[in-house]
Parts: sequence; C-alpha cells; structure tokens
Amino acid sequence: MNYRRIFHNDQVSFGEMQVRISEALTILPLFTPAAIPGLFVGCLIANLYTGMLTDIIFGSLATLIAATGTYLLRKKPLLAAACPVVANGLIVGLTLALSFNLPPLLTMLEVAIGEIAAVAVGMVILSGMKRAKIDLTRL
Repeated sequence: MNYRRIFHNDQVSFGEMQVRISEALTILPLFTPAAIPGLFVGCLIANLYTGMLTDIIFGSLATLIAATGTYLLRKKPLLAAACPVVANGLIVGLTLALSFNLPPLLTMLEVAIGEIAAVAVGMVILSGMKRAKIDLTRL
C-alpha cells in the first residue's frame, strides 16, 4: 500500500460523508494552542488536493474556527470536542451543498456525523494516552 491509499482515501476523506483520519487530531488544542496553526495548515494542504477554491478557503477556515474553539473551551473537554463537529458540519456542509446542489441540512448533518466519528477516535486515543500516563501537556 502506498501513502496516498493509507492516509488520503478519497472515498472517506472527501464528499458529504467524510471521515478523515487527521480529524482525530482536532482535539489537540485541548493541550496546546500551538496545535491551532498546525491543524489549519494541514487542512489547507489536504484541501489543495480537491482543487476546489471554496473547499480550500471554507474548509480551512472551518478547521481554524474549530481549533480555536477547542482551545478556548479546553476546560470542558466534551464541549471542546463538539467544536470541530459543529464548525465542519455547518461550514463544510453548507459549502458542499452550495457547490454541488445538495440538500443543505442533510449535507451538514452528514458532514457532522463523519466528524463525530473522527473526533470519537481522537477521544479514544486521548483516553488511552491518559491511562498510559503520557504527559499530554508536553506534546
């Protein structure tokens, strides 16, 4: 298997129901604000593959808003974890709906569901790291 097949699977990374492995990292701002620009730039680079200007702009903006919200709500982890779900569901969902003439509410819901799955993976990883007594503040 090559890198693209493992980490950039078009079937689950793009479209209405998208689950990106990298989205599990959206909880990193719970521990450090340094994760915010990293998530934004990483998303920007990934969205360049779509070639869609709207996805490049609004998808990356959604990630920036989500990462900032996650950091600001870091004292309430479950609420913080909702930031990527809400930001991507609303912004990316609406962008996809308008770009491809899809039903807006359904598309936003589908994006949010994919984001819930990715964030849940991140929270499981986080929980495992805490149980292993890994100091997450040093990431």
